[in-house]
Amino acid sequence: MEKSPDRLKVLEKIKNLEIEKRWDEDVEEDPETKELLPNKIDYLNKKLTSKIACSFANRAGTTFFENMIKNKDLVIKEVVGIENFLKVKGGAIITCNHFNVADNYIVWRAIREYMGKKKLWKVIREGNYTNPPALFGFILRNCNTLPLSKNTETMKKFLSSLKVLLGRGEKVLVYPEQGMWWNYRKPRPLKNGAFNFAVSSKVPVIPAFITMEDSDRIGSDGFPIQEHTLYFFDPIYPDENLTKAQNIENMKKINYDLWVKTYESFYKKKLEFLESE
Repeated sequence: MEKSPDRLKVLEKIKNLEIEKRWDEDVEEDPETKELLPNKIDYLNKKLTSKIACSFANRAGTTFFENMIKNKDLVIKEVVGIENFLKVKGGAIITCNHFNVADNYIVWRAIREYMGKKKLWKVIREGNYTNPPALFGFILRNCNTLPLSKNTETMKKFLSSLKVLLGRGEKVLVYPEQGMWWNYRKPRPLKNGAFNFAVSSKVPVIPAFITMEDSDRIGSDGFPIQEHTLYFFDPIYPDENLTKAQNIENMKKINYDLWVKTYESFYKKKLEFLESE
């Protein structure tokens, strides 16, 4: 089957960004980002309309991804280390590499039987909330998502809402690499945000990492469908003897080192990035 020109274009862009060390830039042709104003977001789903939309969005999202799994378009091969996730009874930040729109569902499917009535909250980019395609946009806006924003007042609302969620024992998924790089297997350098959130709210980070391997099936884009293995690692707690800045750097380094070790062990090669010729 001929490979999708769009996917080939994305892979070429990823290659160039890796060479240029522009780790956090998006590679997809996303819609233009519209600024999210504070009166346009109900982060904690306090309104009845928000609760109803959230219920519909979660059901629609589950149906979509479960159909993908049934049709073997999304393959979850194994979950390793779920006992590490279960060590944290209260609020926590979950970090994960970001390579596909389905990676958050892979995490959710692994933990949902242990979550009771709680959901997995997901931090997303502003444009994915304010200006995505129709049905996909409805799900992104209402499926327990926490959009970031360039607007200062909206970010104040985001941070206070995040603190409430973590304080009441919710799990919040953050992609510390930031931009989504399609089917990219290497762990990219991490941003501070996830660790800042954890230190500020005095909660642990639960690192997760997803590895991929080609299946024997070819997707509609002409590329092999990936088989995913999800790893959970020991929670990383803030150290009360360190400053906030020191904690952020320390937790970030521990997290990244775990990802690198897992990458090198699974793929049986040293982590190396492309360099300009």
